[in-house]
Amino acid sequence: MVTKDFWVLLAMVIYFVAMLTIGFIYSKRSNSSTRQYFAGGRGVGPWLTALSAEASDMSGWLLMGLPGVAYFTGAADPLWTALGLALGTYLNWKLVARRLRRYSVVAGDAITIPDFFSKRFHDKRNIVSTIAALIILVFFCVYVGSCFVTVGKLFSTLFGWDYHLTMVIGAAIVFAYTVIGGYLSVVVTDFIQGLLMFFALAVVFIGSVASVGGVDNTVAFLKGIPGFLDGTQMATPILNDAGEQIVKAGQAMFGAPTEYGVITMISMLAWGLGYFGMPQVLVRFLSIRSSEEIKKSRIIATTWCVVSLACGVCIGLVGRAMMPTQFVTQSAAENIFIVVSQALLPSFMCGIVVSGIFAASMSSSSSYLIIGASAVGENIFRGLLYRKATDRQVMMVARITLLVMFIFGIAVAFDQNSSIFQVVSYAWAGLGASFGPLMLCSLYWRRTNKFGAIAGMLSGTATVLIWHNFVKPLGGVFAIYELLPAFIISLLFIVVVSLLTPAPDAEVLHEFDHYLDDPDDRKVDDDLVAAEIASGEKRAQI
Repeated sequence: MVTKDFWVLLAMVIYFVAMLTIGFIYSKRSNSSTRQYFAGGRGVGPWLTALSAEASDMSGWLLMGLPGVAYFTGAADPLWTALGLALGTYLNWKLVARRLRRYSVVAGDAITIPDFFSKRFHDKRNIVSTIAALIILVFFCVYVGSCFVTVGKLFSTLFGWDYHLTMVIGAAIVFAYTVIGGYLSVVVTDFIQGLLMFFALAVVFIGSVASVGGVDNTVAFLKGIPGFLDGTQMATPILNDAGEQIVKAGQAMFGAPTEYGVITMISMLAWGLGYFGMPQVLVRFLSIRSSEEIKKSRIIATTWCVVSLACGVCIGLVGRAMMPTQFVTQSAAENIFIVVSQALLPSFMCGIVVSGIFAASMSSSSSYLIIGASAVGENIFRGLLYRKATDRQVMMVARITLLVMFIFGIAVAFDQNSSIFQVVSYAWAGLGASFGPLMLCSLYWRRTNKFGAIAGMLSGTATVLIWHNFVKPLGGVFAIYELLPAFIISLLFIVVVSLLTPAPDAEVLHEFDHYLDDPDDRKVDDDLVAAEIASGEKRAQI
């Protein structure tokens, strides 16, 4: 066992060292300016853009949370969630990516999502960007915590090490290379991690099916569990007073399946709406080299997403056939990918594959950290508090913010019984409802104004918090995923408040009418640069 653990650990250490090395390699270039540190100088190619967007989006949830749900209650929940995410991924790349890349250049060369919202509406007081930055900070701290939970569970399950100690060590590694290397190190490591995640999912899925005697044997076994493979029903594990599934005579006990109604299906499909407001994905659209390369990125990203989600769901389902009584709670079931990898693969290969879990957590948490830091440094510190701040000062504030988020994420992750799926779903709803409707209106409706933008963000955030904590527990139709009602309410607030308040200025409308005109968006128009310089000089005089 000691020898086996050594080879697993060696493979993971090699991987960690490689990621930290990338951070050091890109540190000099990234630290040359805030534009480089936060957006890679808008010079990122289509493959890096696509895979880094998907890797940062899916996180450890793809390799642990999703298979865990599939293992514990069957296909329905993860299947409808995966369908919603796959559709949302495609539509986000199709409807938002090209327009946001173009508009962000026209709107004063915006390099962060809050920055884009303020410049889109010519919000000179930066109220819009400040509110957006605060929302990002709140929900990304929760998101970072979910990634750290993944790290702790990984090492605790693999080696039997203390959950809290290994969670903190893993979090520290992510923090180190994010602080050192900035956005470019995050994108390049995300690309590598995206490839590793894809490889890990494919290898474990194929190996697990083979180990239980092929597809026919697997399906035959799972059909014996009521509702397990039915997309319109959900399997119901019989639990004892401690909340653990009862096992009798070597068999996990299930009751009659529960109906998976239309409301629940819509609720799971609604996960796809979150993409329109996910800063970690949207910032990739800002940083791509040219909007003309987005079609290629869309094909790569959608293919990766569909195949990876399918493998993640299937690993959980096949895992139940392979190890039917191994896990007795949903939180414990989130370790199924790790345990199957240990059972099937040679030690060194197992280390490489399970590094995919750490890869997923690293890619996501590093993205959350860098975006949260940019929101505070660029949008709150320089945008609101100290407009004369230099790039050096902004990056110092950003790094302090990274440290605060790092500490808060550890606090969130300290409960090792936290369900990764549940933590992620809450943060996903918050960001999706706060920014998704506003992003679509910003790109497609010229009458949207800054008052509607503020109302939309605040109403979306408030609805998620209220619905999740007070309305959802009522059950019935109110049990729907909070993202859907919050998204609709936010959209209504944007439309109604925009129509009830003054129309945007002629300059804002002119930008909207012409932001798609120029196909060469790799550089900022000279007139816009001059206007920004003049605007900055005027603010300095004030």
